[in-house]
Amino acid sequence: MMALREVTRRFGETAVLHGISLEVAEGSFTSLLGPSGCGKSTTLRIMAGLDRPTTGRVLMDGRDVAELTPAERNVAMVFQSYALYPHLTVAQNIALPLAMRRMSRLERLPGLDRLLPSARAKRADQARRVASIAEMLGIEDLLQRKPGQLSGGQKQRVAVGRALVRDPSIFLLDEPLSNLDATLRVQMRAELAALHRRTEKSFVYVTHDQVEAMSMSDRVAVVLGGRIAQVGAPRDLYERPENRAVAAFIGAQPINLLDVAFAPGESSGPFAALAPRTASTTPLPARATVGIRPEHLVPAPGGAVRARLEAVEYLGAEVLLHLRADDGQALRALAPGDYAPPAPGSEIALAFEPRHVHVFDATSGARLALGLERAAA
Repeated sequence: MMALREVTRRFGETAVLHGISLEVAEGSFTSLLGPSGCGKSTTLRIMAGLDRPTTGRVLMDGRDVAELTPAERNVAMVFQSYALYPHLTVAQNIALPLAMRRMSRLERLPGLDRLLPSARAKRADQARRVASIAEMLGIEDLLQRKPGQLSGGQKQRVAVGRALVRDPSIFLLDEPLSNLDATLRVQMRAELAALHRRTEKSFVYVTHDQVEAMSMSDRVAVVLGGRIAQVGAPRDLYERPENRAVAAFIGAQPINLLDVAFAPGESSGPFAALAPRTASTTPLPARATVGIRPEHLVPAPGGAVRARLEAVEYLGAEVLLHLRADDGQALRALAPGDYAPPAPGSEIALAFEPRHVHVFDATSGARLALGLERAAA
């Protein structure tokens, strides 16, 4: 198991990481998800040993490895750029980690395998291992090609094969699919997930693409502003975001976030007809931020929320409606693809299930233990 304990990283006066703590369970698939510049790649480099924390601890099986090199940690890293050697064949690229770790400088010299029995035996073992990895990844026919003769997806498989051949304790992947086209990314997501199941090794995957993180991972750590905002299963992040920032980041369509007033006589906005429901021990705030995802806000006669239609986006299976409430706040709602929207400017009634409503503190952004329901007449 790998763990980070209160890891910080500063570059001069600039703080990039602010007390990152994270545990990667044995055999898990954990994604670090966040926007560009949030610190997720720096976190991965510290886990790999390519960078060192300013403060904090990096643990592997309870041992502090902050001062150890990547080779000493036995971690394998797959980069966004693949980092393949252009003058080597696919087979040589995959075998390189084995040659560097298991062969002396003399044994690695070309042609000496005919003179040194030890070199001959090691090269034969490497060839068997490379053939096995190539078969697993479906690249047996590519072993004699150079990287310049490969497609992006093939290069990605070779980079993964080079990581696999060492039998590492943990795989660290830094946005390895970002250079692929959309169709190939879908295919490679499935292949990486299947590879994780076959190897039963721990994977840590850095991405800014939440579809990648949500579809492949057991656990997702949302990294925002150099801090871990929330760690949990993909469903937990979507259904119970711990704060407004996580709610705003997670979701195929941006969540609706609207200011509401609960004080007597001050109710306003598109949720004015709704009343808060809360546990008796939870104090009721005077103001809050309500979050509801567009897919949970749908046109329905008699719906509790009303707004005027401004624009329509036809997405095929769905229709995205852009609306404006009477108080000027923007709303987005999703309707089925066969929905026939009225003319712009028309008022639309929208319905939702109370369980899909998220309520956050207006000041701190923290999730509140209350929901909304239709107010009694």
